[in-house]
Amino acid sequence: MIETNFWLFLAAALVIAAIPGPGIFYVAARTLSEGRASGFASTAGTALGGLVHVVAGGLGISAIILASAELFAIVKFIGALYLVWLGIKTFRSAGRALSLASEPVGDKRAFRDGVLVEALNPKTAVFFLAFIPQFLDPAGASPPLQFVALGAISVTLNTLADVVVVLMASATRTQLIGRPRLMRRLTQGSGVFIAGLGLSLALARRPVNG
Repeated sequence: MIETNFWLFLAAALVIAAIPGPGIFYVAARTLSEGRASGFASTAGTALGGLVHVVAGGLGISAIILASAELFAIVKFIGALYLVWLGIKTFRSAGRALSLASEPVGDKRAFRDGVLVEALNPKTAVFFLAFIPQFLDPAGASPPLQFVALGAISVTLNTLADVVVVLMASATRTQLIGRPRLMRRLTQGSGVFIAGLGLSLALARRPVNG
């Protein structure tokens, strides 16, 4: 890989990681509604889900899905329905007793949810296939491996940004934990927001050149 390309990629990836996107809003909502441990588990899950797209992109699987209107629609609507279901579940859980401590089982579920939410989001595949190839060296060794390497760096930067958001959201939640009515509203709002992300995904269109 040309060194200039790498530094250009790193600068662009840093800027993109710093820009709030659906992933950041998702982990923030999970942290506000369920606590810091759940937020970190969700972040780890979305990171693994992002790596799924990176590997799929390097192997050409993502390109196949994006090229098929049927496959794109199937993946999109499964991911959208899952997000809406998570949002409704979060909203309905707002009436439960709130605590700063989260159960290990809940953290495992948050990790699983994070993986599925990210892996079933075809918009992530669109991003990687549109962004990373601009910085590959076609004459270099193994462009697919270059793709995976750059994709892994991008996922790492995005994850670091998510960690910062989790810490900030957790601090906010700690300040509000003694106000059960407000926390209940906050949890309900998080559920609505997560469901809204699902509806937004459902309305996403396949790229014309996909």
